[in-house]
Amino acid sequence: MCDTCGCNVTHGNQHLIAAGGKLQKTGQGNEAVSVLKSLLSENDHAAAHNRQHFDSHGVLALNLMSSPGSGKTALLEATIDALGNRYRIAVVEGDLETENDAERIRRRGVQAVQITTGTACHLDAHMVHTALHQLNLDDIDILFIENVGNLVCPASFDLGQHRNITLLSVTEGDDKPSKYPVMFRAADLVALTKVDLLPVLDDFDPDRASGNLRALANAAPVLEMSARQPETLRAWLQWLDDEVQHHHTHCENGETLRPRIQPDGAHLHGLA
Repeated sequence: MCDTCGCNVTHGNQHLIAAGGKLQKTGQGNEAVSVLKSLLSENDHAAAHNRQHFDSHGVLALNLMSSPGSGKTALLEATIDALGNRYRIAVVEGDLETENDAERIRRRGVQAVQITTGTACHLDAHMVHTALHQLNLDDIDILFIENVGNLVCPASFDLGQHRNITLLSVTEGDDKPSKYPVMFRAADLVALTKVDLLPVLDDFDPDRASGNLRALANAAPVLEMSARQPETLRAWLQWLDDEVQHHHTHCENGETLRPRIQPDGAHLHGLA
């Protein structure tokens, strides 16, 4: 939760602190911490509402998080090409500006809703809820939420997703799990992307990246893949198949899947 930079306040939740809003500040200005905590509480309430929507319609919602340029959109394009005839896929795209990524997805014949966050460096549950009004969940099996490129803030905001997928490009450095533990502790799966570049990037060691993840006490699968090499996507596609079935089983039993929440995030969300 970004108490310092103020990115808790987004166009999705700013109505809560506006004049007449549920969390309107008083004139004394000494309640900022309590307002920020309340914003996170309201976010979690909206996230739970989103997750109920997904479950009632049998939609598996997956949150993709990474730094900018790690290949999230390219992976989605390759995934749509591989699974588009098997599953009905839709995408919610988060970026500060432009609809560039959403347009790339739409060219694949898939629904894509762009969320333009402006100055906010993450998506929140309120933004996602608004985006859902533009989608017919009865026509979707898998909803991918491509979060804003950022290895910090997105990990602390529940969107209502069922699983978190963190991408780590081999161009970034195998020490990223150690340097950004909040993000990698929250991962249900880590995708090492752009592995086609490994022959020319001898300073990235996939085993070292996996070891740094394990040092965070996260046993999530680590899959090596390249959007340019379809044969490297087999384990990823199988994981998606398994998660779809897992989700359906939970829904039939009246249960829900929840993503990992890293320990600091659990404390912030009142779950510790």
